[in-house]
Amino acid sequence: MTTRVLNTLVPWRTMILRGARVLARCNERGEPTTGPDGRVEIRYKPKDPRAYRAGKANLEPAPDAGEILPDDACVQAVAAPDKKAVAAERARSLTHAADAYVVYADGACSGNPGPAGLGVVLQDGMVRRELSMFLGVGTNNIAELTAILEAANAIEDAARPVRMHTDSKYAIGVLSMGWKAKANIELVQRTKVALSRLTDVQLIHVPGHAGVPLNERADALAVQAVKTESTTGWLTY
Repeated sequence: MTTRVLNTLVPWRTMILRGARVLARCNERGEPTTGPDGRVEIRYKPKDPRAYRAGKANLEPAPDAGEILPDDACVQAVAAPDKKAVAAERARSLTHAADAYVVYADGACSGNPGPAGLGVVLQDGMVRRELSMFLGVGTNNIAELTAILEAANAIEDAARPVRMHTDSKYAIGVLSMGWKAKANIELVQRTKVALSRLTDVQLIHVPGHAGVPLNERADALAVQAVKTESTTGWLTY
């Protein structure tokens, strides 16, 4: 990973970001200054070299901001690692037992609600099965849950480990973390029942649209279903 050193010689001002006091890059008038990405460099502590980026609209002057501070009020910055990129790299480097089913399940929706579809990639050793299914009008959460349901129902040997990847924190929450479902209650219950027949199943969060190959493939299958309004059925490769 390349470390990016920030060396912008502009001053600082104490500001409020979502209730927290931060030091934000500013101009000589104390107005937040944006970089090429349209965001403002901030620090939570002057001696902490980790630099973060914040939207200008989310920053407010602190009531007791005081004078504008010089550039050297904070130590030289190193950009904080991108959390999504770190999570994607962790997902790409995961290893599973040789006999495990490795599953990536994703949903897509054009509008929310709107035409919805799902995509599933089920890797069983050297054999890969894929499903692209159109669901009609639905929500993104319905598509995500149904993708997991279809994947669970496709597992042939319930005694083998199943590692189910999804980029839906909602699905993981209502299925395995005790979140109370306020909608899709019947679908949540059916999906829980399908998962419960599997002896060793884990739901694993993977960041979406972050270059994780099989998750990108599941997403493409879901988008294909929405665009074509069609279902392929399970295809084996």
